[in-house]
Amino acid sequence: MPFLSLVLIFLATVAAMEGFAYVMHRWVMHGPGWFLHASHHRPRTGFFEANDLYFVIFAMPSILLLLGGVQWGWGDWATAMGAGVAAYGAIYLGFHDIIVHQRVRHRYVARSRYMKRIVQAHRLHHAVETKHGTVSFGFLIAPHPTDLKRQLADNGRSGVRAAKRREDAAVEG
Repeated sequence: MPFLSLVLIFLATVAAMEGFAYVMHRWVMHGPGWFLHASHHRPRTGFFEANDLYFVIFAMPSILLLLGGVQWGWGDWATAMGAGVAAYGAIYLGFHDIIVHQRVRHRYVARSRYMKRIVQAHRLHHAVETKHGTVSFGFLIAPHPTDLKRQLADNGRSGVRAAKRREDAAVEG
């Protein structure tokens, strides 16, 4: 298979993963898979949370495609797709776990309009502690925060986390 075709398969897979992630987040993680994902909408008590199992679950197709392409003779297309799924996983890890949730301490501050938008959209997603009434399910593509705030208001702020009072925040900090 020509190299350019493999690059296009890789890039198309990375792009398609955003749609797949949206669907899984919206209708599985905030649906029947809430029993694992709920831990992610609560304060973390340790380094790991039950939601981390999704990272393992979503790595399986990548592993299978890479094995199929490299070891089992499925073809280079499978290797390119497996690499695309793995690349999206790495992007997700960097954006979601490191930049937004700071599971690795850093001093990065979002300055570009794009980064500010997706970080704020994800924070608005986490303003809701329940599986219902949540907004913004994508990771790399997100509606404008003004639209998300309007959606939260239209939902009657159902499940929205109570704002911390300054005194409480000062005690915790």
